[in-house]
Amino acid sequence: MKHGLHALHGLPGSAEAGVPALRTGEVRVPAQTRSVDALDALDAVETPAVLDADRERGDAAHGVRGEHTHSERPIPPPRPVVQRASVRGQIVDALRTALVAGELKPGQVYSAPALGDRFGVSATPVREAMQQLALEGAVEVVPNRGFRVVQRGARDLSELAEVRALIEVPVMLRLARTVPAERWAELRPLADDTVRAASTGCRATYAESDRAFHRAVLSLAGNAQLVQVAEDLHRRAQWPPVGGPVRHGRADLVADAAEHTALLDALIARDLDVVRSLVNEHFAGSA
Repeated sequence: MKHGLHALHGLPGSAEAGVPALRTGEVRVPAQTRSVDALDALDAVETPAVLDADRERGDAAHGVRGEHTHSERPIPPPRPVVQRASVRGQIVDALRTALVAGELKPGQVYSAPALGDRFGVSATPVREAMQQLALEGAVEVVPNRGFRVVQRGARDLSELAEVRALIEVPVMLRLARTVPAERWAELRPLADDTVRAASTGCRATYAESDRAFHRAVLSLAGNAQLVQVAEDLHRRAQWPPVGGPVRHGRADLVADAAEHTALLDALIARDLDVVRSLVNEHFAGSA
């Protein structure tokens, strides 16, 4: 619920002017081998003449031309699409974490090559990751420069909290009437996880556990589209506004996590009045 936070995948510092250094965290994006980093280079050299030559070599390998040359170089293996997607996904997660932790500053422009240098990868997967964040509303494209982190104020957070309440409160009240107590009890470990995450004082760590708890609660409705929309809104609500997070201290996180435990107790007891009060207060406080 509220501004949760997830373990920071920091970025090592850089001497590039105009791009602030980010803390080194625990993100482990694998060092890029030629299979990933050379993608742009391969694109550059695969001219029609080279492709024709490759086709001839392929024909020769299958006996089409009736000749065999021991000196011809082997045909390159297929490009590792899965590996590239995996790297891009790790970078998306790292950038989302940096947003929650305030490592990527609202209004600041970041270039894909500079961020790529910090991650130890080419600019291509970073650019693709940033495009995903642009779709999520976290950044906006700045032509010929890179991506600017979107600036949001308290009103933006209030609007997000209102929309989340409109979606989640009715669902939770319906689930409180229909879901048996033993099913709610199964979510106790997730509520406990939020308490442990809050005790660390790490915004990024708490963000992930916070979303996991809400996702599990809403999943009981059996509506995948609902869960996806709510998850997107929740993630947006966790990005700090301009000027820093409204609630950012360890005590705030602990208080937020305690509401998860209280909500779960009310759901198990089917106390609809307490459920309604807790959820409404929770979303109101998230602004």
